[in-house]
Amino acid sequence: MNYDTSKNTILDSDSLENDEKRLTPLMIFAREVLFYENEAICEQDSAVNAVPYPLDEITNLCVDNLLAKVARCCRESKVGKKLPTAFYVHVSALQTLNPVLGIYENCARRNLENIDEATLVKVSLHQPKISYLFYPDFDTDAHPALQTSIQINLATGEVKYFDYSNSENPPVLHRKETFVAANYPNYEKFARLTRCEEKWGLLDNTSVIGTREGWLKYLGYCGVEIQDHTVVERLKQENSELSIPKIERHKAAMVRHSLSKPLRLVLEADLVRDGATFFDYGCGYGGDIKYIAQEGYAISGWDPYYQPDTPRTCADIVNIGYVINVIESLAERREALLSAWELTKNLLVVAAQVLIDDSQRGQIAYGDGVITSRNTFQKYYEQEELKVYIDQVLNVDAIPVALGIYFVFRDAAEGEGFRASRFRSHLSTPRVRSQVKRFEDYAEMLAPLMAFVSDRGRLPVKGELAEESVIKGEFHSFNRAWRVILQATDADDWETIADKRRQDLLVYLALNGLGDRPSIRRLPAQIRNDIKGLFDNYQKACTLADLMLYSLSKPDIVADCCEDSAIGYKQPGSLSVHVSVLEELDPLLRLYEGCANRTIGRLDGATIIKFYARKPQISYLFYPDFDTNPHPALHTAMHIHLRDLSVSYQDYSDLYNPPILVRKEAFVSPNYPHYEKFAKLTRQEEKLGILDGCVVIKYREWVKCLEENCVKIKGHKLFWRSNADPEKLKMLQKAASERQQKKIEVNVGKSEGTTEGTEETEDEQKEGEE
Repeated sequence: MNYDTSKNTILDSDSLENDEKRLTPLMIFAREVLFYENEAICEQDSAVNAVPYPLDEITNLCVDNLLAKVARCCRESKVGKKLPTAFYVHVSALQTLNPVLGIYENCARRNLENIDEATLVKVSLHQPKISYLFYPDFDTDAHPALQTSIQINLATGEVKYFDYSNSENPPVLHRKETFVAANYPNYEKFARLTRCEEKWGLLDNTSVIGTREGWLKYLGYCGVEIQDHTVVERLKQENSELSIPKIERHKAAMVRHSLSKPLRLVLEADLVRDGATFFDYGCGYGGDIKYIAQEGYAISGWDPYYQPDTPRTCADIVNIGYVINVIESLAERREALLSAWELTKNLLVVAAQVLIDDSQRGQIAYGDGVITSRNTFQKYYEQEELKVYIDQVLNVDAIPVALGIYFVFRDAAEGEGFRASRFRSHLSTPRVRSQVKRFEDYAEMLAPLMAFVSDRGRLPVKGELAEESVIKGEFHSFNRAWRVILQATDADDWETIADKRRQDLLVYLALNGLGDRPSIRRLPAQIRNDIKGLFDNYQKACTLADLMLYSLSKPDIVADCCEDSAIGYKQPGSLSVHVSVLEELDPLLRLYEGCANRTIGRLDGATIIKFYARKPQISYLFYPDFDTNPHPALHTAMHIHLRDLSVSYQDYSDLYNPPILVRKEAFVSPNYPHYEKFAKLTRQEEKLGILDGCVVIKYREWVKCLEENCVKIKGHKLFWRSNADPEKLKMLQKAASERQQKKIEVNVGKSEGTTEGTEETEDEQKEGEE
């Protein structure tokens, strides 16, 4: 399935047909929005040429279009709390919202009763749902508990009630000032409390503070309590249960025999300019200092135990690797991160432990982490929790690059450039197809222009190409030079590149839509030029990106993309592909996978990506010897549950009977270096029938299968066993020949079928005996 970037609709999206049974509130919203927008068009001063929307087009609207409109208004609102999947606002601020949101909320309100006492309104960004939340103690309780929730589905009219009044552990609110307008009577009191809680680090551990029980327990860990919107430190005798042995942080330092992964990723991302300086905050024994210096860069480091006298100096790139997770004090942990950020000129690299590998190590719980048997402290973050912590402490949008590793750019535009580059496909310059003398005379001069268009999918603007003056000196303009290039190359090849670059940008913009999408002014100049050259304007590009994003909420869309994919190994309910072909997939599948790596980053060492068609999940499978082992065993699997962004692991490395891969060529593209070798082995195995009906094959069953068929595999080739029973061998060879003959008969008339049959017969003659 291909996403058509020239259209403003999504395939299979529900239209707003009024059958008097469904979509009634949404139908009313669509009609009233059209009335409002038509009136706005007619009232514009420049309305001479303005054409209002015809009201009879209302049935052509779709749910996704309306949701995209609502979500865009929510993201652009100056009031309210914005989360990736929902928008929250206090009822007192409803009048300050965009009129479109006002119409949307009114359509819900008209269909509900007993909501006059509601405190907050929650707007779902991915579904046509609005909830009214009741917090009776919103003004008086620093962290009020949810009492009741009333939710309406505007697409069906279905209403659900949730009662928390008798719950012992109801949800509680934090950051109350984000829900109200700045002129709300208690705004400053709410904001002051939040600033104080941030200073104490009370809001950093988001995975446990969302409920009353978790919040109170966490306050106890931190030795504080909340009194009248003020953080108060508890007396030490009241907090005696927190008395612990002295923690020896320096014992957590590692002796490194190679460059640490965080800094290795910096070098691999090509983010280091000539003459760049490094600083390692919490350098331990100094292993990274040694290896970065060997790369030819200036670097120094500081450590409170091993190098306390080294001055803490500013640097282009600052690394605080696996430091914050060994600091047991919330305040000191926060101070360390802020200190590293203050030293950063361009890029801060933050790394921390993200999961506990073994719960049987004699560790004891303390605060939000554990004390190990070596008397060191370890805070094991969840991946999303770590991002939230960095973002809140530094007031940034950290970019995940791997598990537990984040990049934070001082220049937000540079960060967006890096984020966009991670979704750029690798494309080649189209080859010259015609001999044109004028092109041949200037081929060397035109090569930089061809390379630029191959890279960006558009012509350069003034100042973007170093060779601009030379080219314009001869051709007067880029357009004239481009016409010469088109005489010698195929225009369709260039349009394919442009379309691929549009898809790359849409994936990037759609993923930005899950958070706080930056304004056009916050984007790098080159990306702004890309958007103008490929989409005309930012609003059009964002609308198309939003439609892509909302289409993923429909399971059928993902299922169809998996089913229609020309690349990948298909099983019921899933599609598995090698990481090398990710950028060749349908843009919707690239976006689907992007929803996972937006949180966890690109997984270092992952071999196979598995898409689940009927549930919001992505799995990354690790087969370390994929290229060399004909049927590699699964080493590790990591599953990303997109609904709550949780991560789960399965380790198969020590299993006696792990799953293995077959038909490896199905996971890769035909231009993969070993494709033909993989395919040839599969054809041999199919000829013997040993792959018939297999879905998941495990190692021991596979070994037994090979023995029963009197064959063994060596170097991606199948051989008859020399010690096989002659009679059984003769029977198996006959069955294989009959199976091959039937295949040839089915493919009669197809030259490729006959060729394949001949090839395998020859293979058998050459490789039938060892």
